[in-house]
Amino acid sequence: MNEVAPRTVGEALDIARLGFGFLSETPALDGQLLIAEALGSDRAGVLTHPEQILSPPQAEWFLEALRRCAAGEALPYVLGWWEFFGRRFRLTPEVLIPRPETELLVEGALAYLAALPTWHKVADVGTGSGCIAVSIAAERTSVRVVASDLSRGALQLARSNAAKHGVADRVAFVECDLIPPTAGRFDLVCANLPYIPSAVVDGLAVGGREPRQALDGGLDGLGPIRRLFSALPAALAAGGLALVEIEASQGEAALAEARGALPDSRITLQKDLAGRDRLIVIEARQEGLP
Repeated sequence: MNEVAPRTVGEALDIARLGFGFLSETPALDGQLLIAEALGSDRAGVLTHPEQILSPPQAEWFLEALRRCAAGEALPYVLGWWEFFGRRFRLTPEVLIPRPETELLVEGALAYLAALPTWHKVADVGTGSGCIAVSIAAERTSVRVVASDLSRGALQLARSNAAKHGVADRVAFVECDLIPPTAGRFDLVCANLPYIPSAVVDGLAVGGREPRQALDGGLDGLGPIRRLFSALPAALAAGGLALVEIEASQGEAALAEARGALPDSRITLQKDLAGRDRLIVIEARQEGLP
């Protein structure tokens, strides 16, 4: 990596493109994000003003951030934020980096909530950065969300994201495993739990960069998900909905687990935009219906 401090934005773009060339499938985009962060600007400002002069502190921050990425640190952790569902969420290495495919879960949740006539009670299980809970609360003002996680550090970060996006008064954060036992029943349960098999985690690049607790789903990757399915009969309200994200190869196995745990529910498998299995959709039977 070129260690000569860039004088202009254009020079920094060239350095970033080279630096990210072996690290990322989107080196130009990643470089633009890094330079924009150094400048306190945005990508549009970076692209339209390549002649802008970088101050020495800006140039040094940029080079140090690029060094951290080259050493294996994920770009979102270096930036301290990442975008999800149109909003910036603060991030630390204690939480999983939000993925675009998880937006499918939020879209499904919002569509379901839009059809309900009154206020709704929602659970976000394994909240991490809070991106699911906060996105739902920000889009639907009639919801009250209970967001749970085993990690105290994750909950602290999620609370800051709820405050940042103005929904702290409608999202309660609970340190516990899966669904809080005294929270009652929920109209909607959302979950993006760890789902990578233990033996696979260490062989993935993500395994060395993101928290193992948020990735490792046990022997077959379905450990936490299986336990959630078992808890849902007591947690879902009549006619309620659960949306559970899965790994793309787990579709049939996850369906079988869900149907075994919730035989009276309607359970389907939803694919993401790439055509891969992504969500288990569980519709609890309404009272009075066969």
